[in-house]
Amino acid sequence: MRYRNYALAILFVSLQFMLAGSARADETSEGIERGNEAFHRGQYEYAIFLYRGVLAWHGPQQARAHFNIGVCQHKLGRLQEAVSEYRVAIKARDGKYPLACYALGLALQNLGERAEAMEAFRQCVKASGGKHAEAIFELALAAHRDGKFETAVEYYHRAIKESKDRLPACHNNLGVILANHGDLDEAMREFRNALKGSKNSLVEARENLERCRRAESSPLLAALPARSLACE
Repeated sequence: MRYRNYALAILFVSLQFMLAGSARADETSEGIERGNEAFHRGQYEYAIFLYRGVLAWHGPQQARAHFNIGVCQHKLGRLQEAVSEYRVAIKARDGKYPLACYALGLALQNLGERAEAMEAFRQCVKASGGKHAEAIFELALAAHRDGKFETAVEYYHRAIKESKDRLPACHNNLGVILANHGDLDEAMREFRNALKGSKNSLVEARENLERCRRAESSPLLAALPARSLACE
């Protein structure tokens, strides 16, 4: 078509579409930013309203808007609505949305849907190229609670590596496994690492270290993961 006489007219029309697309991208980005500002002020309902405005435009920002709506619904305690939004966001990116997969897992856990939650965490790990430390940690906790200690240890070590050692509960829970298998010296080393990483704030690690020092035979406590949600 570029060799025909009306080539310039076609080029002009194409340019108009390009400019319109650019304006649309600016508008959707602004909508996301305004929604994020409302979210950080704790105005979740208003943030949802702003994110829904983004959904009027087709494009890559739709997945992000659905995810952010899901986070707001999650914060408001509307877990089923959050799950629906997360699923739409994940589908929009052909499953390659680690943040949404992780958030979906948390919401499903809160709903008591443990098997589905674990599948969401596994999908998160896969979508992240094996690098989502928090999702790996959730898989470690599940294996730990099910008595699959070798699997749990493997996952805890992976989570430590991928997080660059910023999840001190991994060390605590490794210490729990070691202590309950009679290796008190290594267990105490892990509890100390947990306390160091948490700046002495992980109560479970401090209590477990004291139990090891007293060589008590009572079962040790496992720490719960630090979970957090934020809009993208």
